[in-house]
Amino acid sequence: MSGLASLLLGLGHRVSGSDRVTSKETERLERAGLDFHCPHSADAIGDAELVIFSSAIKPGNLAYDAAVAAGLPMLRRAEALAAIMAGKRGIVVAGTHGKTTTSAMAAHVLRAGGLDPSHYVGAEIPVLGTNAHWSSAGEHFVAEGDESDGSLTQFHPEFAILLNVEEEHLDHYTDGIVGIRRVFGQLLDATEGTVIYCASDAEAAVLCASRGRSISYGWSADCDFSAEVLEVREGSTDFRVLLEGVPVGEVTLGVPGEHNVLNALAVIALATRLGIGFEAVAEALRTFRGARRRFDVLYRSADYTVVDDYGHHPTEIRATIATALALHPERLVCVFQPHRFTRTKLLREQFGKAFRGVDALFVTDIYPASEEPIPGISGETVADEARGNGVDEVFSAPDVATAHHPVGAYLRRGDTVLTLGAGNVHETGAALARDLGVLDRLRRELDDPETECRLYEPMRRHTTIKVGGPAQYWVEPASVESFARALRYFRSIGVPVRVVGRGSNLLIRDGGIPGAVIRPGRGEFEEVRVSGGVITAGVGARFKKVSNVAKAEGVGGFEWMEGIPGNVGGGLRMNAGAMGAQTFDQVVSVSYLDGRGDLHEKAAADFAARYRDVPALVDNYAVSATFRGEIAPAEEIDAKLRESMDKRKASQPVAASAGCIFKNPAGVPAGQLVEELGMKDARVGEARVSEVHGNFIVNEGGARAGDVLALIEQIRDRARAERGIELETEVQIIGQEEPVF
Repeated sequence: MSGLASLLLGLGHRVSGSDRVTSKETERLERAGLDFHCPHSADAIGDAELVIFSSAIKPGNLAYDAAVAAGLPMLRRAEALAAIMAGKRGIVVAGTHGKTTTSAMAAHVLRAGGLDPSHYVGAEIPVLGTNAHWSSAGEHFVAEGDESDGSLTQFHPEFAILLNVEEEHLDHYTDGIVGIRRVFGQLLDATEGTVIYCASDAEAAVLCASRGRSISYGWSADCDFSAEVLEVREGSTDFRVLLEGVPVGEVTLGVPGEHNVLNALAVIALATRLGIGFEAVAEALRTFRGARRRFDVLYRSADYTVVDDYGHHPTEIRATIATALALHPERLVCVFQPHRFTRTKLLREQFGKAFRGVDALFVTDIYPASEEPIPGISGETVADEARGNGVDEVFSAPDVATAHHPVGAYLRRGDTVLTLGAGNVHETGAALARDLGVLDRLRRELDDPETECRLYEPMRRHTTIKVGGPAQYWVEPASVESFARALRYFRSIGVPVRVVGRGSNLLIRDGGIPGAVIRPGRGEFEEVRVSGGVITAGVGARFKKVSNVAKAEGVGGFEWMEGIPGNVGGGLRMNAGAMGAQTFDQVVSVSYLDGRGDLHEKAAADFAARYRDVPALVDNYAVSATFRGEIAPAEEIDAKLRESMDKRKASQPVAASAGCIFKNPAGVPAGQLVEELGMKDARVGEARVSEVHGNFIVNEGGARAGDVLALIEQIRDRARAERGIELETEVQIIGQEEPVF
């Protein structure tokens, strides 16, 4: 519809229009003179003398109904386009697949050949400038013909290009291929001049081979025009052109894929028929760049490639996958968004076979377009078919808005990601391209192969209660220098940073954590050194390890750490404690990085260590600490360790938990209060208050953060209503309720 608006404005008409959303295209058209209304309304009709509508518009649409009520003349999109084309030498590109690329290629070649054509193409074409253009000087008009609603029969062109004919749009063609053949046949019958057809497509060959004034193209040397592919690269394809089996010359086509070689042959045949020399055609094809969303490379680096393609029919999918595989990626990871319930239902078996050859497939929910759901048909329909047809790894990623999370978490260096579909799955590719760029630049900045950097790391893997959404950027530095560089990098690009330990006192919401999450838990952060009665430990060292090292060296005072599931960094931040001891009781000094990545060291006395909170370590990040113990007999250390272990086993649950949920209020321990309120064993979903200790909420296997948070609020509401006590959480709650990245 935007293309029609461009053409009509170019013809000098006063044009208005309406749509349900604004876009860059509507904004461009407004600058060109369009009177635009959003959303659809009866007022949008205004004083129009003619109303043109697309097949997506049905009775019930406010603007449509207003036009009917006013008795205005109304045309379908194809009828209007055919009327505009009638004043030119029309060239209609038709077929089930490849129309947009071929019509754009034809317009580009004819323009380069000096014919100054008008054009109408169904996508954004950077090389053409706009998707539609009216030329008052040129006599040719290249248009993409749409067969989806049968309106292809409105055209009476001088030239018709028939690319292929397959079962498609079966919601409209209830008689299947018979009805599709009939519509294409009517276009061919209405063509006044030459029919150019792909003889390598069986259906197109049957419809066209016996027609006079026809030109064939395909892979066979028996065709009028044929080709031999020489090389397929990521952004181009080399091939040799033969005319009636005799080599004419070689072409470098500016888009990849053997299917595009066939499209180019159709254009070469047309251009030759119109008298454009081969050298001019070859040069134009070299400079051709495809339409948006046609093997559109969104991101490329030494480690990753992200490609987006509009392909949504099994044949298109196979062709696009073949192009991607011809580039020899280490792994090809596909993300597919099925388009329309009817297409998914009727072509489910073909979809299952179309993905053979990919290493992993992620399938989203169906993009419905204007259709109502069909019971039993969903994205999982395609996933199931693919699993049964040789694709080893198939995953469901229902929500397109978050599909990039599981895909990004799955990726490893060397992967190519291919997003496929006619809906909005390109947003998945765009998100991956954005965040992979940040990740690649981070790795270059760190220059440290020992440091792990990943996208969308599931935080349930890094919390002891095993819940939590993803971290947008996950970094595990192996050295203080890499930690500092990461802080400086994220600060320079305005990305917020959160530092975590082993997640033993942490509850992360289901929407995850936007920005960077840094976990200094490997390399030098795991080191524990002893000198006399003093222990120096990196923040990644577990308290249990510190306790064991102290025991081995005959240093006492660390026995209370044995049963705490966290590490030194989390213990410092929270001033963790047990058995009457707190972390900062033994701290001598702390080394830390500030937000700028600068290293400092301060004595324990310089930190305001409170009950379960050390505010100075919120925006400053500890890297190591020195603790004071005392030389003690092995028997004494063993006895205290056994006491600590026995007490913890008797009073704390074994199931996954985040430790104590609430701080103890004045006058009564939190666990005792929960028990007195009768809330032991209370549950929401798979989250349950432990029967062992009332201040623990355990994950029984499938809990989400939302379940835990809902249970926390139930306890707080009961404590407030029945005892007038405001319970304060000890567990740190971070992250977003809904994903925002």
